[in-house]
Amino acid sequence: MSKVEAREHAAQREHFAREIKSKFALFDKDARGHCDVREVGTIVRALGACPSELELRDMITEVEEEEPTGFIRFEKFERMMTRVLMENQFARDPEEKLLAAFRAIDTEGKGHIEAEKLRELLTSKGEKFTVEEIDDMLSFAADTETGLVHYEDYITLLELQ
Repeated sequence: MSKVEAREHAAQREHFAREIKSKFALFDKDARGHCDVREVGTIVRALGACPSELELRDMITEVEEEEPTGFIRFEKFERMMTRVLMENQFARDPEEKLLAAFRAIDTEGKGHIEAEKLRELLTSKGEKFTVEEIDDMLSFAADTETGLVHYEDYITLLELQ
């Protein structure tokens, strides 16, 4: 590795460390260096990684304390997430793939999907999402007045994050 590559690698690692710390802190309610294990998926996805539920369970097993307490420590989470981000594991699907998935659901080509229809599909087909995950997504994606998800706008917002 050249000196330039080494500097870039170190800068990227520092950037990830700041991001991991800031996202974890949002869920470390009492600032004691740990958070509820049920929040791991939300934190991981906020950091841009999109593991499957099975992969997420494996990640939780890796960072959960030997005697399960329902909490994970920041130090263990940071080590694991730094590795995940540096290796670009569980990268988000490209915009085109997301758009194709939404268009497959939007059979009439309206450019939007009813939030409740999307909720039903996400809980009954394929890899099922939790109610909390769907609520989080729809609070961001659905128009509060119409109850519609304008998926092209939603995908654009996802790409900006």
